[in-house]
Amino acid sequence: MGIHSCKGYLHNILAEKITEAKNSAPMEVEENGLQNGGSSIPSMPWFGMDIGGTLCKLVYFEPRDIAQGESEEIEILKNIRKYLTKNSSYGKTGHRDTHLQMDNVVLRGVVGSIHFIRFPTSQMKRFLTLANQKGMAKLVTTVCATGGGAYKFEDDFNKHVNMNLEKCDEFESLLKGLLYIDKNNLTECYYWTNPTDETKCAKVNYDFSKPYPFLLVNIGSGVSILAVHSPTDYKRVSGTSLGGGTFLGLCCLLTGCNTFEEAIGLAAEGDHTNVDKLVRDIYGGDYAKFGLPGDLVASSFGQMNSRDRRSKVKRQDLARATLVTITNNIGSIARMCAIQQNVDRVVFVGNFLRVNPIAMKLLAYAMEYWSNGSMKALFLEHEGYFGAVGCLLQFHGDR
Repeated sequence: MGIHSCKGYLHNILAEKITEAKNSAPMEVEENGLQNGGSSIPSMPWFGMDIGGTLCKLVYFEPRDIAQGESEEIEILKNIRKYLTKNSSYGKTGHRDTHLQMDNVVLRGVVGSIHFIRFPTSQMKRFLTLANQKGMAKLVTTVCATGGGAYKFEDDFNKHVNMNLEKCDEFESLLKGLLYIDKNNLTECYYWTNPTDETKCAKVNYDFSKPYPFLLVNIGSGVSILAVHSPTDYKRVSGTSLGGGTFLGLCCLLTGCNTFEEAIGLAAEGDHTNVDKLVRDIYGGDYAKFGLPGDLVASSFGQMNSRDRRSKVKRQDLARATLVTITNNIGSIARMCAIQQNVDRVVFVGNFLRVNPIAMKLLAYAMEYWSNGSMKALFLEHEGYFGAVGCLLQFHGDR
């Protein structure tokens, strides 16, 4: 969500500060192609927004300094900053991921911090009410956003807070945000070693400074897969409707849980082999002829056609089997796409991976095992926020 102000006062202050900085430091070119200069700097506050089918992701750029003054605009800016940065939760469902906060980053020549906030998309009207209460509508006329919600909630933004939604391309925003954050966070990218051995499993940093080509697997409510050859050369090559939304929906249906965190908690305590039918259940062991190990899933939920098995199964087992089913499907499609596109690095992102090391390790194991070690599954710390950051980068003051 990039933002336009209806006030010019703050714009002038920022322009003066940028001019001072420009006179004392070399000019830089930002990822969005804007040069640092007063004429290109939009007014505060700066946001980015990715409105997904299940979760809304909001990023807020907090400048290191806010100009002093008595104007109403500056007081509103201070109140917005105080509310967003002094809290880690907002009501019952809004959360700021404090561990992801990025400090001392430069955006359009301004030094500051980026904060990462999420809330259920179902709570959008509450968010708009809060935006009104905090006076944001007095500073903001246009919101830059991506995701399906940028279309779905367009009328709500206009009706409730008198804001227009400026829509950014979803894939362009995703890629811009990913490259920007990786450039500004040296420990952003990592992989898992020994993913199936809890005693040896570890996260290892990965140098993603020369990334191309790579496959980008975005796991949200559904899944989209992009083949990326450069910042401007990319295409969607596949996807599936069976994603994070499917996992949560099935878990709610099968276990009675209500939140993603609860579903993951149940899955962490479950045993999917009480639900799934394995190769050894069919062949009595490994199927050596085709290189299929005995503990490989042959049929997801295949044990549940037995009344006796159903009577003994636990909620935790059902949650774990659901997670394994969804993850295995995503991993299989990703591997086939990587082979088709002739790439050996597969980057998994999206909020399905938040607080979900089980899925990451399953994906890491699948990529390594089925490719005989030739493919590597990579992960990123900021998981599902790249689209919102991309909107922040694409925001122009003249929109």
